[in-house]
Amino acid sequence: MRRRQILTTMGVGATLLSLGSRAQSRHSRVGVLMAVGQTPEYLASVAAFEAVLAQRGWHKGDNLEIDVRWSAGAPDRTPRAIGEILALQPDVIVAQSEAVVKALQVAKPVGPVVFVHVSDPIASGIAKSLSRPEGNITGFTNSTPSLGGKWLQLLKQAAPSVKRAAMLFNPATAATHGALWLKPFMAAGPPLGVETLAAEVHDAREIETALTALGERNDGGFVAIPDAFLAGHSKEIVSIARRHRLPAVYPYRYYAAQGGLLSYGVDNKELYEKAATYVDRLLKGETAADLPIQEPTSFRLVINAHVAKAFGLDVSPLLLGEADEVLD
Repeated sequence: MRRRQILTTMGVGATLLSLGSRAQSRHSRVGVLMAVGQTPEYLASVAAFEAVLAQRGWHKGDNLEIDVRWSAGAPDRTPRAIGEILALQPDVIVAQSEAVVKALQVAKPVGPVVFVHVSDPIASGIAKSLSRPEGNITGFTNSTPSLGGKWLQLLKQAAPSVKRAAMLFNPATAATHGALWLKPFMAAGPPLGVETLAAEVHDAREIETALTALGERNDGGFVAIPDAFLAGHSKEIVSIARRHRLPAVYPYRYYAAQGGLLSYGVDNKELYEKAATYVDRLLKGETAADLPIQEPTSFRLVINAHVAKAFGLDVSPLLLGEADEVLD
């Protein structure tokens, strides 16, 4: 009897191993919808995504095809990019930004979706629960509402002279139309002695107008939120800020690398590495409904010391000590 039980157990184990092996031996396909252009940071993020999949046995060009569409977040490109990816019948889709994910919901993909850069999946109607998303969409958020206040605090720490600050965002592309961070941002103003404003922008001309108005006084500054539209205009935003010597806090490191004063937000490379772990599990047979949506647990502070000096800012040793990275 005992021998029969052992043989049965061995048989079940062999079957499971066989199923896992077969899952990875067959040719699978992953579609990736990037809501930004091919910047160095996001190229590195996609490379990190592919590297994690390779570590787990999914090799691009061997047992896995990865199709990437860039700038899918642009309103005029979103439908086309989604259509191209769906036509390839991917087993899993990775989608960046709330706007792209919501457009995917309308298109109703057959397979599961793993999102990144969605700030509030419940308020945006993407998921009903973080712990059990239901449906076929899960993923990794990139922010929390409290950052609205934190960004303003960092701005005031880096540039104590700031007495008038705007939150820059495009309501057409920002998560929850920007409301997620606007309320805590506005509330953080009075205790810091800062007048807070909402700077809604929809195109490059409005960005120029809003930042030029802030720069007319010597006490202005701004916060740029996670927003695919702003990301697509990051170089212009940083350039205008430097022209007017406007202190600003940005959501991602690449803004600081492009010449922004400082950034505070998630590590994009890490976000895509985490997304790869979910793609691996989905390709091996798990369902999106059983994979909880994960919120960020850490944020990186990057300070561009060269820009601070150019702006005439004496950044405190305390703030420099808190930085994860100081760019010279």
